Amino acid sequence: MQVSTIQPPSPRRAHEAQDPRGPAAPAAWSAQRIEQLLALPLPELLWQAQQVHREHFDPTEVQLSSLLSIKTGGCPEDCGYCPQSAHYQAGVDADKLMDAERVLEHARAARDAGASRFCMGAAWREPKERDLDKLVPIIEGVKQLGLQTCMTLGMLQPRQAQRLAEAGLDYYNHNLDTSPQFYGSIISTRTYQDRLDTLQAVRGAGMRVCCGGIVGMGESRADRAALLAQLAALEPYPESVPINSLVRVAGTPLEHAPELDPFEFVRSVAAARICMPRAWVRLSAGRKDLGDGIQALCFLAGANSIFYGESLLVTGNAEVDADRRLFERLGLRASAVQAQA
Repeated sequence: MQVSTIQPPSPRRAHEAQDPRGPAAPAAWSAQRIEQLLALPLPELLWQAQQVHREHFDPTEVQLSSLLSIKTGGCPEDCGYCPQSAHYQAGVDADKLMDAERVLEHARAARDAGASRFCMGAAWREPKERDLDKLVPIIEGVKQLGLQTCMTLGMLQPRQAQRLAEAGLDYYNHNLDTSPQFYGSIISTRTYQDRLDTLQAVRGAGMRVCCGGIVGMGESRADRAALLAQLAALEPYPESVPINSLVRVAGTPLEHAPELDPFEFVRSVAAARICMPRAWVRLSAGRKDLGDGIQALCFLAGANSIFYGESLLVTGNAEVDADRRLFERLGLRASAVQAQA
């Protein structure tokens, strides 16, 4: 039986489109079309993803990012997956914003371990102006270390995004999490449009966007397709796309969420690569539990970025030495080029 390739919807190849990162039409990858991708036999889907990946990247290079929680716990949002929410008893204490020198110590260690991007997260609904006064010197200090900078601070107003951009922030992370249809099952304190408005503010300030979602929260394959369609429809689509596997944390509403077939995670990575051909597709939360075999399939499916280091905000991550051994076994290497789209 011959399996048909699902062609990109644009009549031009991705690298020939006006936007160098993909098809020009923002709604070209519909949820239905992506669901067809996800339903392909896995070897066919991986083959298509590999073709796209090799067109734009060296398939043996992986970009390394490190993530630090600079303000932990006490978040007023009720995201059902998050142990930092003040709504849940997940054993995470609320801390104040970390001082700049301590952040820079972590950044130096990340750089020396091979990371090219340093990501900083604060558990806020949105930052206040006094918070920005403290964040600006942190951004400037991390930049001086030769690292790209990324922050995730919650919702932003345009003026706040502009101030972060002027300080030199390269990327802003603000995930859509899931499909618009499933979103209300996970979060009630922030709307989907709130998230889109923040992404628009980030783009308006000239920063790059890091935006992805979480799989394994009980959503359907159709929801995963709809999430990827939303991401691919952003104009332009995100430069970085983190694909998170739910970490089931005791005390959160999703601690008993059903286990996701790991091959569904691989399929999500492959579809993200095909729909957003020049994005950095990052294996993010939950990577520690995937195992070496599934991670290898994800790299084959087009993942080319990981969070590197032994913690992700408040959840565990794969050990650095384990990552180095896996890279050696697979013939992969850290990207020598600063990650930029």
